[in-house]
This record gives sequence, structure tokens and C-alpha cells, in this order.
Amino acid sequence: MSTAQSPARARRPGWSLTLLALGHLIISLDFTIIYVALPDIAADVGFTPHTLSWVVTAYAVLYGGFLLLGGRLSDLMGRRRMFVLGMALYGVASVLGGLATEPAVLLAARALQGLAGAVLFPAVLALVNTAFAEGRERNRALTVWAMAGAGGLTVGSLAGGVLTQALGWQAVFYVNVPLATAGAAAAFALLPPDGRVTRGSVDVPGTLTGTAGVTLLIFAVAHGSEVGWARAEVIAAAVLAAVLLAAFLRVQARGRTPLMPLRLFRNRALSGAVVVILVFGLTMQAVPYFLTLYFQDLLGFSALETGLAFLGPTLSITAGNFLSERLIHRFGTRSTLITGIVLNAVGAALLAPGMHADGSVLTVLAGVVVIGLGMGITYEAMWIAAGTGVPADEQGLASGVASTALQVGTAAGLAALAAAANHGIEGLSGQALRAASAEGMRAAVYVLGAVMLTAVLAALRLPGPRARAAAATPQPVPDQNAADLHPTG
Repeated sequence: MSTAQSPARARRPGWSLTLLALGHLIISLDFTIIYVALPDIAADVGFTPHTLSWVVTAYAVLYGGFLLLGGRLSDLMGRRRMFVLGMALYGVASVLGGLATEPAVLLAARALQGLAGAVLFPAVLALVNTAFAEGRERNRALTVWAMAGAGGLTVGSLAGGVLTQALGWQAVFYVNVPLATAGAAAAFALLPPDGRVTRGSVDVPGTLTGTAGVTLLIFAVAHGSEVGWARAEVIAAAVLAAVLLAAFLRVQARGRTPLMPLRLFRNRALSGAVVVILVFGLTMQAVPYFLTLYFQDLLGFSALETGLAFLGPTLSITAGNFLSERLIHRFGTRSTLITGIVLNAVGAALLAPGMHADGSVLTVLAGVVVIGLGMGITYEAMWIAAGTGVPADEQGLASGVASTALQVGTAAGLAALAAAANHGIEGLSGQALRAASAEGMRAAVYVLGAVMLTAVLAALRLPGPRARAAAATPQPVPDQNAADLHPTG
């Protein structure tokens, strides 16, 4: 049995929401703030071209692998406790990263940051979903939350460029320390206090098989794209991941206190949203990566210039977040989500042609604006859908499930798209290399746009207006699973 987590009203809701947005911002920043600093890190710390990508991958593997556990612990141990723990881990990991002089130390710091994200993210999203009433109030809170997260993905590149150029690559780690310290301290004053911890309710077999399975899956995808899919360690990781995940599902179906109760997926809003989130990770999460390559490798921008170039996507995503709340209020979550998905695909079709060797910021501007709007609209709507109709005491788990889908998709998508974009550039140099790189980027962006469009099928699974009206009508026979079977949309 879990600790009861009924919705708790914050004493200062505005400041509480600001703090939760800060938590989301830190998580998102740490995905992209490192990109612009990678060349400096490689030169100073001693990474090779083959090992440098693990500065990004180490974060993603630990983050994605432990999200399910982090989500469940936030329900069992208390969300404020997990928020403070996540902030503390970020602070310690960031100090370790900034002081690193050897690749192993820096990779350990990035892995610890990923673990911190896995602890922090479900707690933050669950606190938003339980502290604000479902409907317009929660949607407005999620707008602020989504703006912090989606904007952080692009602001990270700007911050990374400014900090690296002005203070050195170490600053992209140290910037987290005051933010995490302030966040942990403010949590005691601003976040609802947790209840008593109920012991003995963690699904140990499910925790071990699920965490290990997802971690190995992400490792196999990320590592296989770099060294080749026929390598022994890649095959072994993939096979073991499949075995562990199959065992995990069996345990969840039969266990008394499962880590991830399968009945959650009877909730049409959550199950549809999880698929959309997975596809979003496979596709749109790679856009900042390709824009960074375009600005630096093809246009020759410095770290600072690359960061400034990301102001366009940042403003566009922010506008999309604002628009998403208004569209949801007027047309509903399903229609808004479909609109965002289509805009993402259209934006990719506009962005790809402008990514050529003789291009400029202006040649990609139309695509950046449209794809940014689509990302902003989709990002908020998919998380609103994921929290709809979920009981308060399982919001952390639902957040962990949905965010695990995002991280699995991100790792797989970035690995596959980067491999496709880099195909055929070996041995090239000069103008031939620039032309081949541009062609690979264009192909990758076209592919991600087409794949994103398939998410419309999953979005159609979300309940529409009639289903919402039916859910709001009292049922004559009580059903203990009513919240799962009849979600509002």
C-alpha cells in the first residue's frame, strides 16, 4: 500500500509553480547545454571522437533507465522528499563534472545527473498534477511547466554557448549548483509536506527487471549506433534487455503490488499519450541536435553564435506552449495534440530544404518557426493527456511511465537518425564533406517529420468531447477502476 497522496493545495501556488518549473528547466537544460561545449570538453578532458558521445549518452541511459523507479518512489516515499533528493543529486553531480580532468570522472558525473533527473522529473510532474485541479487550472499550470521544459531544450544551447565562450566548459556544470541548492531549500517552504512513508510496498522483482531492462535497452540502441550492431556487447545487451522486459511484464501482470500496474493502460488518455510521447522522443527530440550540427559544422558558428541562433526556436516553442493551453480550452486535448503533430511534420518539411552547405539562418527560419510551434503545442498537450484521469496516488507512476517512453524514444531516435545522417561521409573532407553532411541532415529531418505524423493514429485514441461528457456523468454502479476506465480528456 502506498502513502495516500491526495491533492494538496500549496500555500503560495504561484511561487510553488515557479519552483516546479525550475526543476523541469534544470532537467531539460542538462540535455542540451552540453552539446555546444562538447568540442572544448573533448580537447581539455581527453575524449576521443568515439567516446565523446557518451557525455550525452551516459545521462540518457541512467535517466531513462531509472524513471519508472523514480516515479513509483515519488508515490511511496513522498514527492517533496524526492524533489529535494533530486536537486541534491544534481548539485553534487554538477560539482563533480566541473572538477573532472579525466573522461571516467566526467562520465560518472553525467550518469549521476541522469539519475538525479530520474528522481526529480516524476516528482515535479506529479506535484503539478496533484497540486492543481484537473481542468483549466491544471492546464494553465502545465503551460508554465511545459514552457520551462520545452524552452530549456533550446535555451540550453544558448546558455551553453554563452557560458563556454565566457567562462569555459566547466560553467555548463557549475550553473546547476546554485539553482539546485536554491531549489532544494525552497521546497520546504513552498511544496506540500509529505505524509508518513509506508514501508515494504516496493515491487523488488519488478524494480530489478524493469530498471535493468530499460537501461540495457537504451544502452544497446545508443552504443550500437556508434560501434555497429554486430558487436558482441550490443547483441548481448539487446537480448538481455528483451528477456528482462518480458520478465518485468510477467511480474507486473501477476504481482500483488506491481511497480507498474498494467491496469493503468486501460486509461485511454494515458495509453494514447504514452505512444505519442514515444514517437515525439523518436523524432522531435533530435531537432536541437541537428540544428546544432547545422549551425556549427555547416555555417561555422562559434559556441556563442550557435547559442544566439537558438533564440528563434526558443521563442517559437514558447509561443506554441501559450497557444496550446488556449487550443485545449477551446477544442480539447485530442484536437490540440493532432494539430501539434501535423505542425511538426509540416515544419520538418520546411526545415529540411534549407539545410544545405551554402545555407544560412534565413534558409531554415520558416522551418524553425513552424516546427517550434508544433513542438510547443505537442509537448504541453501530450503531458496533459498523460495525467488525465490518473488517481492522485499514482500520478508519480504515470509520470514515470510517460517519461520513460520519452527517453527510450529519444535514445533510439537520436541514435538511428544520427547514424542515417552520417552514412557515407567517411573519408570525405572539405566541400565534399560539407555537402554530404548537409544531404544527410536533410534526409534525417524529412524522416523524422514523416515518422512524427504517424503519432496522429495514437492521438485519435484519446477520448473526445462525448467521452468526457460520459465520464462526468455519475455511474449507477460504483467501479473501483472508474478513474482508469472513464478518464476525462
